[in-house]
Amino acid sequence: MNIRKKSETIKYLEEITGRPLTLGGLLESIRLGEEMSQIVFAKKLGISASHLCDIEKGRKVISPARAARFAKVLGRSPQQFVRLSLQELVDEAVLKMKVSVVAIR
Repeated sequence: MNIRKKSETIKYLEEITGRPLTLGGLLESIRLGEEMSQIVFAKKLGISASHLCDIEKGRKVISPARAARFAKVLGRSPQQFVRLSLQELVDEAVLKMKVSVVAIR
């Protein structure tokens, strides 16, 4: 079984939030780290502030394609964003599985 260890960054973010890292939690961490309001950050992502709030609070799950677009807009690698999006879909289906994503060329 190939189970990857969590990166120090993910461990740190989970410790701060007190919960497993989600895409919404990652977006919120980036937003707060860049000291942006939800309104400004949502505009940057091309979504409404209320939709961003729903994503950050875990009330909305976004598609892997949208997660990859968010990563591109934010200048981040899409792998983690897509992995978190897929993991939320798996978790929502109550499947006891962990998702990993590998970029191919």
